Amino acid sequence: MTGRLAGIARHDRPRGPMEELAAVAVTRAAGVSGDVRGTVRAGKAPRRQISLIEAESWNAAMADLGLGGDNALAWSARRANLLVEGLRLPRAPGAVIAIGASLRIAVTMECDPCQRMDEIRPGLKTALAPEWRGGVLGTVLDDGEIAVGDEVRIEQ
Repeated sequence: MTGRLAGIARHDRPRGPMEELAAVAVTRAAGVSGDVRGTVRAGKAPRRQISLIEAESWNAAMADLGLGGDNALAWSARRANLLVEGLRLPRAPGAVIAIGASLRIAVTMECDPCQRMDEIRPGLKTALAPEWRGGVLGTVLDDGEIAVGDEVRIEQ
């Protein structure tokens, strides 16, 4: 079963604006190049190095809020790094997601929606809460160059 990488985004500082990209390098040392959350600190095991969300989950949350079409919020408002479409992301720590030729990401946990979501749009936190709709967090296992349109696979 495969899906497609539909979006890439990063932010260079906490609460900074999201920047959408067509392609980016992702590494074990820095996560998504230029993203504040990706850098691994000495002596720390990264658990929140990279975040992924399903387009289908984002669209369901928008529908719950009565938003659609031109009224829907951009997926990057979720502040996730990667948008995947056509594939259900694993709902269990330890699963491995492969993107493009070489990037491999180990799922570490659910990306629970925080209060920041309600700052963006009242009710968004609740709309993202069911069934891991807020996405998954992970750590980079193998570096890779990725681009929008790359194939996404679940390895385990």
